[in-house]
Amino acid sequence: MSENKRRILSVEDIHVFYGAIHAIKGVSLEVFEDEIVTLIGANGAGKSTTLNAITGLLKPRSGKIIYEDKVISGKKASKIVPMGLSLCPEGRRIFQQLTVRENLDMGGYTRSRAEIRTSMDEMFERFPRLKERERQVAGTLSGGEQQMLAMARALMARPKLLMLDEPSMGLAPILVEQIFDIIRELHGSGVTILLVEQNARMALSVADRAYVMETGVITMTGKAGALLHNDAVQKAYLGN
Repeated sequence: MSENKRRILSVEDIHVFYGAIHAIKGVSLEVFEDEIVTLIGANGAGKSTTLNAITGLLKPRSGKIIYEDKVISGKKASKIVPMGLSLCPEGRRIFQQLTVRENLDMGGYTRSRAEIRTSMDEMFERFPRLKERERQVAGTLSGGEQQMLAMARALMARPKLLMLDEPSMGLAPILVEQIFDIIRELHGSGVTILLVEQNARMALSVADRAYVMETGVITMTGKAGALLHNDAVQKAYLGN
């Protein structure tokens, strides 16, 4: 992968603290163009914290985060998003009181009105359910529709790297399948994805490469297909 693909993201030995708690302990990972890379692990392993550090919501105490050959560790999130890096957060975090269309509008805040209009049309084409509900207040949508809206809102910024934090959380199995179908479609259309997901089986089935995280440390990495059949991974995360 690294021989013929351009590296988009490189996380180098980052350490993140919450007060005195050492949450991330020397994590390194990389994402290449056109990949889906997944970060799996138990609840509390530090997966979301890693994404929040990459997007500028948390500041690493040490280490380096490089995005498209620029050091972004320590930059504010508002400076990072326009560079082409977008996060669909855990728990969706849509604007509950705004309509579907207004939520999408907010997702494109770094772009011109003409670009927002074009992207809005693209999102409604990609997510027909949202088009049907464009005037509906977002808080009244179903869980699956809210997840689609959160993903569409993140895509409004036209990211070169889309980060998805637990997109299947709290959804019924049939909706989980739908969300992962959308992830496959996005990847097929050229979106590079870094996916954090507790549903390890689904994540490994869709990803090119994977990192396994335990208590703030990367304990294993490799091709997703190989990890899907790894005895230790199966025992710890796949219930086998």
